[in-house]
Amino acid sequence: MAALRRLGRSLLPPGPAAAPGGRRGVRALRRSPVRVLPPQKEQRAAAEQRQSPREPPPPPLPAVERSSAGPGLWYEKAAAGDRRLGKVVTIAKSKKFRDHHGKVLLEGHRLIKDALEAGAVLQTLFFSTVGHLKELPGAQLKRANLVKVKFEDIKSWSDLVTPQGLIGIFSKPDHAKLSYPTAQLTSSLPLLLICDNIRDPGNLGTILRSAAGAGCEKVLLTKGCVDPWEPKVLRAGMGAHFRLPIVANLDWESVPSNLPASVQVCVADNKDGGAQAETVPVLRRASGAGSAPGNLKPPVKSKPKAAPECENEEGVTSACVPELAGQYYYENWTQTPVAVVIGGETHGLSPDALHLAASTGGKRLIIPVVPGVDSLNSAIAAGIVLFEGKRQLLRRHKQEDERQKFPIVG
Repeated sequence: MAALRRLGRSLLPPGPAAAPGGRRGVRALRRSPVRVLPPQKEQRAAAEQRQSPREPPPPPLPAVERSSAGPGLWYEKAAAGDRRLGKVVTIAKSKKFRDHHGKVLLEGHRLIKDALEAGAVLQTLFFSTVGHLKELPGAQLKRANLVKVKFEDIKSWSDLVTPQGLIGIFSKPDHAKLSYPTAQLTSSLPLLLICDNIRDPGNLGTILRSAAGAGCEKVLLTKGCVDPWEPKVLRAGMGAHFRLPIVANLDWESVPSNLPASVQVCVADNKDGGAQAETVPVLRRASGAGSAPGNLKPPVKSKPKAAPECENEEGVTSACVPELAGQYYYENWTQTPVAVVIGGETHGLSPDALHLAASTGGKRLIIPVVPGVDSLNSAIAAGIVLFEGKRQLLRRHKQEDERQKFPIVG
């Protein structure tokens, strides 16, 4: 047997050298299995390897904690860094943002309540205490997003000296869709107001407030007037925006279509009424200097197409405006209906306003001032003329009622 083993060993090929320690081994290749990918999958896998490692997905937002403020009324507490709060300042300061997004900002209990009662659509209401909600119409609040915030935050956003802790973001109201107070509608008179280039927010707000107090039927704002939804106008208006229709951003060609038929348009002025003007209008060249309401600014882009032109001594052609008959504001000037134009603080009445007045047989309503006084504030002039118009219209209506009750028998 031993001989057979030696014979078999001699027939085998020589093996590898003995390993250290007297052990013999066999070298073998160890490779990991290779996966064969289709061309598209291979390219996709290579692209994924070249890309930077993906960031982990953000954690899910925590559930909003809602609290009850009454039957069917729920609100949420604003978290730190709530982005909605930053929009408040943007809406308040940017007219472009208000127009593009169709939103306005109202602050204070009275203004928000007037808006809700008029049918304005509330989107988001920020409040500091739950007690504020109990003072507002609950039905309108149920359709809005209510957010409770700290009073310190509202104080930092507010322009008021004493904030009330209540700020609302509304859809921009449409005057044709608002429901105005019944008392205002029953007390309204055939008296309209046209604002001509009123640019001061405080003046426009005060004018709107006077128009509502006098019982005006409507207020028209021509292009060049300040945005009526600017926060300073809203504060000065004290709710007038939701008590009578306000039609803004009108060009002069579209003003007549917003006036009733057979209207007489008069213009407020402080021109010296000592020498009464002729009853037949004459043409004169407009002057653009000065700040008194009687002075005239250059024609705006919306100048009527049929406006005549005049030529001065140097041969320079410019727009002509009619010289209207003038009278003191306290003399009888009311017709049914009647519209009054109030000029801007800097340039006063525009030629377009005078042309409109002349086409309706209107007059200059002169407010006499002490010599040396340049002019009256636009808001003051509006208040004087509007309440005098109210007095005259009420007296006219009273006389008509008496004639109907006690007809004269011939």
